[in-house]
Amino acid sequence: MLNIFRALAGVLPAAALLILAGCASIPNSGPSADDVAQQAGTAIAQRYEIVDINFSTVDVLRHNGPDSFLSRFADYRPSVEPRIGVGDSISVTIWEAASGGLFSGSLATDRFTAGSKSATIPDQVVGRDGAITVPYAGRIRVAGRTTQDVQTIVENALEGKAIQPQVLINVTRPISNTVTVTGEVANGARVPLSVKGDRVLDVIAAAGGIRAPVNETYVQLSRGPVTARVAMTRVTSDPRENIYLRANDVLTLIRDPQTFIAYGATGRNAEIPFDAEGISLSQALAKSGGLLDSRADPAGVFIFRFEPESVARALRPDSPLNAPGQLTPVVYRLNLRDANSLFVAQSFRVLNRDLLYVSNAPITDIEKALGILSAAMSPAVTAASVCIAARC
Repeated sequence: MLNIFRALAGVLPAAALLILAGCASIPNSGPSADDVAQQAGTAIAQRYEIVDINFSTVDVLRHNGPDSFLSRFADYRPSVEPRIGVGDSISVTIWEAASGGLFSGSLATDRFTAGSKSATIPDQVVGRDGAITVPYAGRIRVAGRTTQDVQTIVENALEGKAIQPQVLINVTRPISNTVTVTGEVANGARVPLSVKGDRVLDVIAAAGGIRAPVNETYVQLSRGPVTARVAMTRVTSDPRENIYLRANDVLTLIRDPQTFIAYGATGRNAEIPFDAEGISLSQALAKSGGLLDSRADPAGVFIFRFEPESVARALRPDSPLNAPGQLTPVVYRLNLRDANSLFVAQSFRVLNRDLLYVSNAPITDIEKALGILSAAMSPAVTAASVCIAARC
């Protein structure tokens, strides 16, 4: 029996050292907090940037937030008066002061009835030269002008030819003064802009409204070479984002459910929807089931995200990863051992497609190693117990 105990005493330390030395190969859900910091790379071969989540970081991100119609288009102007453009259909009605003129009928045979004093020229489409034809006035350029301007031009052109002419110009089909609405709307269409002016929500309503849930819909506005994308909930809640639209704008409604991925030592590993326009890191942790007491490292809470070059440069001006037009991998780190971080987590916004990762505590690997050691030595211990019982 003494020999058995001596054998166990000799084997146990060696086995323990062997198993503890192999901790790196023990199954794990992901890198530890130290691994995330060490694997970021060097100044020469940088892989990603690590940024601590504090109030300074939150302030930088707030000033480099999502797109805004107001700031992107610098559009504080009210609506503009519509102007005639190429492709519009125009009708021209001309009145004369007396019968018997160019556009009025001859005096009727009935002495009590006067002849017609007006004539309507059939609708014309404004040609590529920006002009329409008016009899006896010739080719009149109308593109870029208001209806009142064109009325004056035609009246002056007919002066001395017609009897005190008065002209009414009407745009019957305004092709050039429209906004194209497409995407997640009930009826995609080319919506004419009114003289009063139309904002983003006015045009969406004219197209039949949206088909997707409001919190999952984004409004994308393209004006010339500039395109901006804003959450529908922001447009509806902030009147400043509900800007006036301009002719030839393209409005696209996009359904994009907002989700983040929770991974690691959290109560729920899954792709989790926001169910709102945006959520804070505190809300994301709550939605993912919080940190597991038995596994999680409170100092190892991370957000993995690709940031635009402008945001990455504001956070790390000297980073070698910053390149125009490219996304920079950034890992945001939160230390929940610090009570103040609970306030910071309420201000840090989680974005669509973010990866929330909580690393295991270092003690977890030791517990796993001891469990493996216990399982490995269990047969020997059992044999020793049997031997003792048998008095061998």
